[in-house]
Amino acid sequence: MSLMLKEMEYILNHTRSLWDSVSGKSFFIAGGTGFIGRWLLESFAYINHSLELNNKLYVLARTPDKFLIENPGFKNHSDIVFIKGDVRSFEFPGRNVDYIVQAASGIITNLTADNSFELMDTIVAGTRRMLNFARQSNTKRFLFLSSGAVYGKQPDELMSIPESYNGTPESTDANSVYGQSKRMAEMLCGIYNKHYGIGTVVARCFAFIGPYLSLDDHYAIGNFIRDSLNKKPIIVTGDGTPLRSYLYAADMAVWLWTILFKGTPATAYNVGSDIPISIADLAHKVAAVSGMADSVQILKKPPATAIRQRYIPCIDKAKLELKLDCQTNIDDAIKKTMQFYSRKGPS
Repeated sequence: MSLMLKEMEYILNHTRSLWDSVSGKSFFIAGGTGFIGRWLLESFAYINHSLELNNKLYVLARTPDKFLIENPGFKNHSDIVFIKGDVRSFEFPGRNVDYIVQAASGIITNLTADNSFELMDTIVAGTRRMLNFARQSNTKRFLFLSSGAVYGKQPDELMSIPESYNGTPESTDANSVYGQSKRMAEMLCGIYNKHYGIGTVVARCFAFIGPYLSLDDHYAIGNFIRDSLNKKPIIVTGDGTPLRSYLYAADMAVWLWTILFKGTPATAYNVGSDIPISIADLAHKVAAVSGMADSVQILKKPPATAIRQRYIPCIDKAKLELKLDCQTNIDDAIKKTMQFYSRKGPS
């Protein structure tokens, strides 16, 4: 059995009870061809076929033709319909939709004036457009994919960030446009829940690892895996002390389906791992898996009095309310991701 087939079976086994009353329903995902959306798309197709649910999925994307050329297998799925459009202005399909996932975002690196406005509009105006669609469609549940960026900088004394933490990004810092836009979109979800009765739930996503993660973006783990697969040294440009945590993508899909179906309306849930790892240790783990244990180069030495930067979610709410947890440890997550790309070829 291939790696991805095993992962789909894993997701089905951990969400099977969620689908018992979900048959003959319609779903709509905006941003279904990105990293997170791709996992929802593939798991939907597998579960729908395996359980013979007869559900329908509509996927909104800006360039679906390009996606289908790169992934021709999806052309054979009659239960999945791709729609070309912009999340801010797409035409509503001529039918009601039971479940909606708003996963569309935008470019969050190399921010200029133009793409900062583009990013804000995509998140805020796009989410309002999706909520208006949900209102017209009598949608039962609406999942908005937010981000841990809504909390701003994690305080030094806070070991992990709970959903109740009221810190925010600096409102006049143009570099915080992503986090501030996600906060505004979360507020829209609250308004539409209160005034229109839409069952909105929010997933505040932190850091992930797994197949389909871009290896060329600003994610350290992706860059480390790319360089390792290309037999290049793994370069840590900082001092390696910041602490991060990574949830494996198959677990992420289980969490998101669970939050969509069972999360309390007008509520936000952190989605991520609560097990910290330093960037330096992460680099060494990737190097060890690739058999290049001596390839890590850390360019800066930490100051003697340095306070570690942290970006770690508290996931007690998801654990207690929804019985979710991190099932895949970081070592296995790295091995699986590298196995996927060693067969596919690094980006």
